[in-house]
Amino acid sequence: MGFGCDNIGTRIGCAARMASRNYTDLIAWQKAMNVAEAVYLATGTLPVEEKFGLCAQMRRAAISIPANIAEGEGRRTPGEFGNQLSVAHGSVRELETHVMLAERLKLMHADTTRDLLMQLGEVGRLVTGLLNSLNR
Repeated sequence: MGFGCDNIGTRIGCAARMASRNYTDLIAWQKAMNVAEAVYLATGTLPVEEKFGLCAQMRRAAISIPANIAEGEGRRTPGEFGNQLSVAHGSVRELETHVMLAERLKLMHADTTRDLLMQLGEVGRLVTGLLNSLNR
């Protein structure tokens, strides 16, 4: 999964292992960055009247996912990391909703939304895996 605290006996050991890694090594962060890039490209074709509406909301949610993973990895305790991962996971669900709405409103092609939703599903699973690894 890219990161975890499996086979670490204590929270202190887990925190030490977390500190030894860089957030850019986390597969969840890497995939979330790919999603953010894809969202920026996809929203570039939205109508100009959506610039401060759906486009801005989608971009903000997309940026929030890798940013919260990175922020959480930089925190001092597994609990703080878990809180930020929870925020990132919420942003995954928020962005999924925006993508579905963009398709319903015929602002995005079905192929684009299908690809984004597939990527978001993977990121959601990776973030869930990180959360689960912190709870072991």
